[in-house]
Amino acid sequence: MSHSAKSQQNKEMSVFLLKIGRGKPGLITHSTAGYLPKKTARMLRLSVHTLEHHRVFGQTTLGRKIEQTLVRKWLNIFQQAVMLGLKRDGVYQTAGRLTEAPRLAPHKRVTLRAQSEKILIALSGGVDSSVAALLLRDAGVPIEAAYMKNWINEDNILGDCPWEQDIADARRVAEQLGIPFRVVNLMEEYRDKVVAYLLDEYTRGLTPNPDVMCNREIKFGVLRRWALDHGFSAVATGHYARRAALPDRADSFALLEGADSNKDQSYFLALLSQEQLRDARFPVGELLKPELRELARKAGLATAEKKDSQGICFIGQVKMADFLRAYVPDAPGPIVRADDGRVLGEHRGLHFFTLGQRKGMGVPSNTDGKAYVVVGKRAADRALLVAFDGAAAPGLFTREVSVHSLRWNTPTPPAPADGPLALHGRVRYRDPRTPVSFTMTGPDTARVEFAEPQRGLASGQVFAVHDGARLLGGGIYV
Repeated sequence: MSHSAKSQQNKEMSVFLLKIGRGKPGLITHSTAGYLPKKTARMLRLSVHTLEHHRVFGQTTLGRKIEQTLVRKWLNIFQQAVMLGLKRDGVYQTAGRLTEAPRLAPHKRVTLRAQSEKILIALSGGVDSSVAALLLRDAGVPIEAAYMKNWINEDNILGDCPWEQDIADARRVAEQLGIPFRVVNLMEEYRDKVVAYLLDEYTRGLTPNPDVMCNREIKFGVLRRWALDHGFSAVATGHYARRAALPDRADSFALLEGADSNKDQSYFLALLSQEQLRDARFPVGELLKPELRELARKAGLATAEKKDSQGICFIGQVKMADFLRAYVPDAPGPIVRADDGRVLGEHRGLHFFTLGQRKGMGVPSNTDGKAYVVVGKRAADRALLVAFDGAAAPGLFTREVSVHSLRWNTPTPPAPADGPLALHGRVRYRDPRTPVSFTMTGPDTARVEFAEPQRGLASGQVFAVHDGARLLGGGIYV
């Protein structure tokens, strides 16, 4: 490299270091607390301060020395901090958000993958994945974007399935960020691994979770394998979740809740394996939603004001009832009051209902201040069991549940020999973590006992196993 090229490179590095160094005093030291040695963090801050103070950029001998020594010497340290933090308004930080997360020993050197790793970002056409791509690009990580084509509303079912607009938005964001973009057709795999599962579960009277299965089988299953086959080392998404290296196990990782408790999506990743987690990246996991929106606005991204999707992962805004009405035949049966066996009416099919549901039965309670709630399903005569909602409703609340098909992302999962373990669990998305006694009863089965009664745990749904903020794995309610 010529002297002028080196000088220009040093100048660019200096400007970059200055850019991230500006902000509140001590921010860089704070952002690396618990990850970098205190002396290292202090030296990094001093380097940034020195550059800020002189603003010379090669105009003097001192400036050239600063460029040639401080920038080169401390950029690697900064990169280390970057890989453990997230970009916020031009400054990389973790800002104390990992208060419940495993922390590395203060003087233990962090082993990171090379920053030259090539990452495939799954652009959905929404703002979350758009900002994830923005953060990776600004961190200097080589990335390319892909939109997963899963559903095209080819059967013209009711509802809005805006896949064409999503592709256009994803393509526009990729153009704005200057990264390659492609559409990966996964429609066949979706039908085989997610849609078939969804319809089979509902047909059998269960309540499936297609979003959890979508992540396990498609985003970090089929798409991940596609990415690895095409020269990528990892797949990044816009999930509000975090991934942290385990200090005591080489090349192993912990899955943590997202920093934004209102948007945390770790629940939907409950069935990932350690292998899948190793190849996953969650760039927006440290951000709050308002912060993410602001970053999108500042970058002028096309999706900055786009509303969040509320539909199933593969059918956009289509309502579940409309989807089931189109693909699962009606199977009528009686609506029965559970406490006395009285027949109150007739339903169109058990697949339209789930345990704890209060609406859509079409049966008035005729009692002031009381409403019917689904408390069970009886397969023999396809009866939908209901009762007045409340603590006394038979079958609605439980202190114990069995789970099967357990899958772990932790490299050290529980075993039957461990006996009862004091852990936490999340019984459904958006419910808070709750203390549990967790006992393995087989290779992939367990008994879960709750400290407090839990409402409406539907067979087929997912139970997420936690150790505090760390998600260990998950299983399916029997």
